[in-house]
Amino acid sequence: MVAVGIVAVLAAIALPSWASYRERVRVDQARKDIVIMSATIGRYQLDARAYPDSLADAGLGAPLDPWGRPYQYLPLDGGRNRGLARKDHSLVPINTDFDLYSPGPDGASSPPLTAARSRDDIVRANNGAFVGVAADY
Repeated sequence: MVAVGIVAVLAAIALPSWASYRERVRVDQARKDIVIMSATIGRYQLDARAYPDSLADAGLGAPLDPWGRPYQYLPLDGGRNRGLARKDHSLVPINTDFDLYSPGPDGASSPPLTAARSRDDIVRANNGAFVGVAADY
């Protein structure tokens, strides 16, 4: 009985740590994916002199984030889609070229990063100078 109790206590301690570790790994993977996709989109823009209309047009297909949901992409060049752009706390768009993000663990999102649904999103901001969790931006 004592051995079973010790194993139960160790499992109770280890499982939350393991879940936290898995979530950090997923966030890091989403960041890496966004950086790689941004570079691919940048190369496309250099060749075509315009941003692609979709990730598939850039040759990326329909990539899924670590939570199994599609990455979200929105071209902003030339003023198109400005109303749909991700926005900071002052409601100023966080990018001028394109938005690229994962809706994060909860799968919900909205344009202002200050919205509760957007706090866990993995976003690209400042035209790629920042890639990370929206709450950290």
